[in-house]
Amino acid sequence: MMEFMHTKLDNGLVVVGERNEAAQSMACGYFVKTGSRDETPEVSGVSHFLEHMMFKGGDRRSADDINREFDELGAQYNAFTSTENTVYFGRVLPECQARLIDLLTDMMRPALRNDDFEMEKKVILEEIAMYKDNPASVAYWEGLELFANGHPSGNSVLGTTESISVLERDQMMSYFERRYSPGNIMVGLTGAFDWDAAVRQIDEATRDWVPFDVGRETPELECAVETKVVQNNQFTQEHLIWFWPGLSLQDERRRAAAVLADVLGDSVGSRLYWGLVDPGVANSAAMGHSAQDRFGTFRAYASCDPERAGEVVQKVQNILKDAVENGVSEDEIERAKQKGASSIVLHSETPMGRLVPVGMAWAYRGEYIDTDEAVNRLLSVTKEDVETLLAEDPFAKGTLVALGPLETLEA
Repeated sequence: MMEFMHTKLDNGLVVVGERNEAAQSMACGYFVKTGSRDETPEVSGVSHFLEHMMFKGGDRRSADDINREFDELGAQYNAFTSTENTVYFGRVLPECQARLIDLLTDMMRPALRNDDFEMEKKVILEEIAMYKDNPASVAYWEGLELFANGHPSGNSVLGTTESISVLERDQMMSYFERRYSPGNIMVGLTGAFDWDAAVRQIDEATRDWVPFDVGRETPELECAVETKVVQNNQFTQEHLIWFWPGLSLQDERRRAAAVLADVLGDSVGSRLYWGLVDPGVANSAAMGHSAQDRFGTFRAYASCDPERAGEVVQKVQNILKDAVENGVSEDEIERAKQKGASSIVLHSETPMGRLVPVGMAWAYRGEYIDTDEAVNRLLSVTKEDVETLLAEDPFAKGTLVALGPLETLEA
């Protein structure tokens, strides 16, 4: 039996929790509504860089203290930055709840020491260099930036070698002071936790956090309709990435969009798989749907021998055109829904698996959805829902980027 609770502290900090007394652990996370879409070009990559710096400590702890204490707790912990969120989280045994909350809360007010900043900058630059060796990642960000056509959701999470190299510690502190308001932060708790004790502790620890207004630009997307070839002889395969307008986190049709994307491009058993991978036309082919804050995308990816790239592009176009003109079958939709439902259940079996779904649903839609309801809503998607999306021809306008040895792409 799950129990949901929530409160807002006097400084605007929101705390939410999904308690499961049958759980053997508890998870806690700080959700900050900030990411690369909230950056200006001169500080590109600062959100992700700042995420690293939060583990370097503040007035009470050093980086060594933080690492040692997580180890003493036996915690599983990490953080991630996306285009619109930065999340810091950990999972421990219930008796370690107070220490985990104290540690994570203390991390939210970093010292940003200059020596730590300069040292971590080298780590970030190495991460960017490693990313440049991953063709799928390079193609993805090339494609998203082109597709977004100036929309902030096309901003790179890592930034560039140039932007990180010249970034200064004071610029990062200024960004922190603009974005890390308690009203722009939420604390999530899942599993076997003590709600009253957690709220008291968080309230006391954050009482001196001064609230201020934080905004986010949410312009309408006017996507680029373009094909771009990026020649890079470092890679022997051709990597193809497509983007089309999708549905946002606030749009209830996003579940139908996810089902449609799985029908067309699940890694096994989809139309792209049978049309491209099974006959050996492409080495890999997949499609997905990403729902974000007031922004969404359908995206597809394929890798193949360069001499077959034109054939792959044509086959993808034909598969999508056939779906739009002739629809998809009830059996395809049911298989996609069952795969999605299984994924929801499997990810929900631990408090850590529930932390992000619970947090994001409340942060962006102000709603709580338990696992059963999440499954039921997905399974309630109908053939008519999917065909309504297809009737709008969602693949009519989009972007294609080809990365690899080719100079030109002939479909």
